[in-house]
Order: sequence, then structure tokens, then C-alpha cells
Amino acid sequence: MICDVDPKWLDAYADESCTPEERDGIEGHLLVCASCAAETLSRMAAKRAMRIAATCFSPSAEFQERVEESLRAEMVSGKSFWAKVNPLRSFTWMAQGIAVAVALILVVASTALWTVHLRHQQALAELLDIHVATTASANPVDVLSTDRHTVKPWFQGKLPYAFNLPELQDTPFKLIGGKLVYFRHTAGAQLVFVMGKHEISVFIFQDQPGMFVTAGTAREKGFSAESWSEGGMRFTVLGDTSAADIHQLADLLRAAAR
Repeated sequence: MICDVDPKWLDAYADESCTPEERDGIEGHLLVCASCAAETLSRMAAKRAMRIAATCFSPSAEFQERVEESLRAEMVSGKSFWAKVNPLRSFTWMAQGIAVAVALILVVASTALWTVHLRHQQALAELLDIHVATTASANPVDVLSTDRHTVKPWFQGKLPYAFNLPELQDTPFKLIGGKLVYFRHTAGAQLVFVMGKHEISVFIFQDQPGMFVTAGTAREKGFSAESWSEGGMRFTVLGDTSAADIHQLADLLRAAAR
């Protein structure tokens, strides 16, 4: 956590054990502190997973009966340690141990998935900010051209990789140009396209773990996005148009990369 709020207050809020006055104060802080909001959501997800595990993994009566029969058989043979203890108590210990182990696994898995989701959402939000700032600028691109054979060579020597641009004839898309951008301390290319009145950005970076933009489609603040990896590069297409339009342009870029 970046914020200096005591974590015990977030736990109290997640457990619903704080007073109404404390709850109002915490909620007011969460509205202005993204770090604490994300941390609180993570804690609530972990506690929810623990509660679900406690109800989902209670042994059935039939399972308990089978275990008891097995323990009684071992007691008769005298070959098991459990012959020295009460079989029902032994079963209870084992069942509780299994339930706790499964609950812990679910908590770890759900927390990890939630963390990845938050990082993915944050990365998309950052790229969206770059897109909005670019399209709102009086000079949105560094190389202004509708010719892919002009835009692509402009990036040579500026980036440690090369990429291909699609042929857009007989498509609804038009290339405007491109610019050099920085994301997560990494240089990359931003290409700007238009489709009717809609503006679309294509971001191309070297694929690396720190990017945190996972493959797939997404919807963020009224914008559609699609991301994928190919040839050691990470492509992300986003714009204020439909997911189908974004996917169509993404398919053209995939075809050009092959």
C-alpha cells in the first residue's frame, strides 16, 4: 500500500465490524484513494472466498459413513495409528484440515486473479489516457500521413523492432499517422486511425511481463479495446467505437503481421 492508512481499519471495514461513524469515514477515504480502494476490494474478495469454501466443502453424511467404515476396518486389522484414537474425532480432524487447505487455496487463487485483473484495468486506463490526450491535441501525431509506406519507415531507428501496417483500401479505416509514446518506461508506437467520426489508437510495444495488458477484449469508460501478442510484440487497439469495429481492425493488423 502507498497510503499510510492503518490496514486494521480496512480489515474492520471488510469485516463490517466498524461503527457507522468509522464506516462513513473509511468510505469517504476510499472514494479519493485508489490504493486503499484496491486493497479493500482484495481483502473483501479473500474473505468472501473463505466463507464460500467453508460452505462448499462440508463433507456429506455418505462420505462420513464411508470414512468411518474404512477406519473401523483398519482398527480391526491393528495396522493403523488411527486405531488408537476415536474414529469420529479423527474424521473430524481430517475433514477440518481438508476444508482449511481448500479454503486457503481458493483465497490465494482468487487474490491472485483479482490482482491481475486490477493491473489489467489500470494498464488499459493508462493507455486510454494516452489515446484521449492524443486525439484532443492540436498535433496528435509526429508523422502525418495516410500512406503506410511513409508511416512505418518513420519509426525505424526510434524503436528496437519493426512492424507491418495493413492495406486499408476497401475498408472503413483510414490511417492518420503515428507517434512515439512511452508506457511503463518503455518506448512504443502509437498509430492513429479514423473510421467515420471515430478515432482509434493502435499501440505496439515489445511484449514483456511489466506491460500487464492481458490478451482479450475489454470495455473501459465507453471505449472498446482488444489486445494480443504476436511475434514478440504486444498490440492493443482501442477507440470509442464498437467491439466489432475494433476486432475488424485488429484482424487486419494480425494479417499484416504474418
